[in-house]
Amino acid sequence: MNIRVAKTAGFCMGVRRAVDLALETVEKHGGTARSFGPLIHNSQVLEFLKERGVRVLDDIPKKGSGAVIIRAHGVPPQTRERLSRAGFNIVDATCPRVIKVQTIIETHAARGHAAIIAGDRDHPEVSGLLGYSDGQGHVIDSLESVKSLPVFEKAIIVAQTTQNIEFYDQIKKWAAGRRPHYKIFDTICHSTARRQNEVRDMARRADIFVVVGGKNSGNTRRLAEVARESGKPARHIETEAELDPSAVEGRRNVCVTAGASTPDWIIERVVKKIESPGRG
Repeated sequence: MNIRVAKTAGFCMGVRRAVDLALETVEKHGGTARSFGPLIHNSQVLEFLKERGVRVLDDIPKKGSGAVIIRAHGVPPQTRERLSRAGFNIVDATCPRVIKVQTIIETHAARGHAAIIAGDRDHPEVSGLLGYSDGQGHVIDSLESVKSLPVFEKAIIVAQTTQNIEFYDQIKKWAAGRRPHYKIFDTICHSTARRQNEVRDMARRADIFVVVGGKNSGNTRRLAEVARESGKPARHIETEAELDPSAVEGRRNVCVTAGASTPDWIIERVVKKIESPGRG
């Protein structure tokens, strides 16, 4: 059996930065800190952070104190303002790539542009982006959904930073032909693009993909989606415990990739499980 691990598998810059900031914040604030919502979409890393003093704050109290970390996905500006008014010291772990999209939306909303966001409506990044649109935001998840929107006099089109590249290309192509006056921005982050493109390249030699990462991780789900679109089977697992040995049994070429919030230690355990399926 040949096992090939994607070069792009594992933490991206934004996730690594958020985790480092969280650990630094705990150290600076007497061994405890809170993140507003889960810092990233990986249960194992969240447990690691919890053991080191990072707790999750789900609701904003009337009065608070200490440090609150803004999650890597970002939050609406209204949420940030409420946290500040409550008395928290805000530590911003929003991914710089997400901040770039927030800024694009906010700047154009001030000029009267509607914001069309290609993304998952329930994803925290998209919820945060909508908050910058001044009530002029519209989320689309298919070509049909963008076609159903009214024709805006002024509009921009952006994508969730972890969106499927091929899907967004369809949106851009349609808009260029049917809504040429809309401004289109390429906001899928380079890390996402490289991961998806590597999966497409690996598919030529893969018999099966094992995609490692949180089940609620948008970028990890997208990798599994891209793998299946290539015509190859894909198993999306969070840890080695979820890998059924029979899934890779008899496969000559097993390709492993992982989402942007998956730590190296989990990837290594999955590879060991594939190499020695009888263990663990």
